[in-house]
Amino acid sequence: MKIRIKGNSLRYRLTKSDIERFSKDGYIEETIYFGTQKLIYALQRYQQDELTADFNDQKIILYVPDYMANEWTITDRVGFENSNGALYLLIEKDFKCLDNVGEDQSDNYPNPLLSTL
Repeated sequence: MKIRIKGNSLRYRLTKSDIERFSKDGYIEETIYFGTQKLIYALQRYQQDELTADFNDQKIILYVPDYMANEWTITDRVGFENSNGALYLLIEKDFKCLDNVGEDQSDNYPNPLLSTL
């Protein structure tokens, strides 16, 4: 799972295995360490109607409504977005890049733009 924070927007990108774990467990998290400090970012299913986020105790949780989680994990739907006040939220499937990059992309989804090149 990747996180991108830019200005007042928060974006999570998940690989195939991330989405499989999220589908099965309803929760997934990653941790980044900064010396003795850490930041945890997580995705969690919940029973509300919209995509929301919270930040407490060095942990960002993006809450995904059940109906979104179900559609996202079993269909070709790429993602969901919502503006939570001034904060823009986006969850999406992680596609393989069209150019060469140094990271392993074997667990990413096929890029739909590849067929147009």
